[in-house]
Amino acid sequence: MIDKSIEFSGRLWTKNFMFLAVSNAFLFSGFHILLPTLPIFVADFGGTDPQIGLIMGSFTFSAILIRLFTAEGISLLGKKRFLLIGIIISLIATAGYYWAASVPLSLSVRIFHGVGFGIATTMYVTIVSDIIPSARRGEGMGYFGLGTTVMMALAPALGVWVADTYGFGWLFIIAVSSQIAALIWTIFCSVSESIPSPIRKEESLLSRVIEPKAIFPAFLSFLLGVCVGGVLSFITLMAKDAHIMNAGYFFLVATSNVFLARLVAGKIFDRKGAPWVILPSAVILLAGMLMLSAASSSEMFLGAAACYGLGTGALFPALQTWMVNIAAPERRGVASATFYNALDIGVGGGAIVLGLVAVKSGYHAIYFSSAVVVAGFILVYAAYLLKEPIGRLLITAEE
Repeated sequence: MIDKSIEFSGRLWTKNFMFLAVSNAFLFSGFHILLPTLPIFVADFGGTDPQIGLIMGSFTFSAILIRLFTAEGISLLGKKRFLLIGIIISLIATAGYYWAASVPLSLSVRIFHGVGFGIATTMYVTIVSDIIPSARRGEGMGYFGLGTTVMMALAPALGVWVADTYGFGWLFIIAVSSQIAALIWTIFCSVSESIPSPIRKEESLLSRVIEPKAIFPAFLSFLLGVCVGGVLSFITLMAKDAHIMNAGYFFLVATSNVFLARLVAGKIFDRKGAPWVILPSAVILLAGMLMLSAASSSEMFLGAAACYGLGTGALFPALQTWMVNIAAPERRGVASATFYNALDIGVGGGAIVLGLVAVKSGYHAIYFSSAVVVAGFILVYAAYLLKEPIGRLLITAEE
């Protein structure tokens, strides 16, 4: 066993790490503050439900598409410049919503916003994975995502309150201000501007847009996304159907447990290895989905929320760190894009497929189906572990 005592002494909380974490939190605050309010804004100028769905869904599509060109962007511009471009696009798009008072304009702005957000989220992870000491990458990635977790809990509620109390003008001012803050914190972050070697012509198109080494963890991320898509899209409707009051508490409890999971899961990942995080977390998530599939009381509902938060809170950074670790340093941008795209496709596809399940069998069936997906996740990962040499599994930094 390699003695990592020296490696674990590497500094994690450097100026650059903290600046990027704060910047990332501000970027996500602008995204989440608009998530529950933008549909209301579109409806106010006459947008129909299908049109609202198209506008909101186009964001994910454009984010996925732009991530396919991550390697080209880094090669041409360097990591920090590419990140700044992503933030600037997000800033312009966020301001543009206010003047996009028609369905075609809103759709165009939303697609543009997805491009910027897709670039920025990918580059944050790419740059931070270079800054964090390799033996503390699991811990660091967990801490890095805490700002996102906090904003995911606070920003939607803030957005609804501001829109209801002061109107959409102030809502967009606050959202734009958060993007400006993200830009400023990034500008003052010192990141190497070294530009990777140009992409070799002999590289296949597939290897340019997907990290081949990360295909298996990307598949697991896709399965996780399917589960998350069902929760995000239908949890309030399920609670209403089951006569469970205060469905909003689900996200409060879940987010609190995501925060707790990220405080400890990364350290376990670094010291014990990925299996010690992924398997227990998946089992906890499975328990949460089974509880939701039978939830008929607030107690069971909130218990499921706690399991969901603990499971996803540990699984997200674990899978992300795993994919970054197995990629060569110059391929970390592509690995990050592969992670986000697999997750987004799972979330979007899961919402669509599980919506059809709800039509046929009701909302509780969604979460039984999600439990089946998580059980498949566990079985597939267990089969992978049985094939992997045990020594390789124990040395996380070199996975």
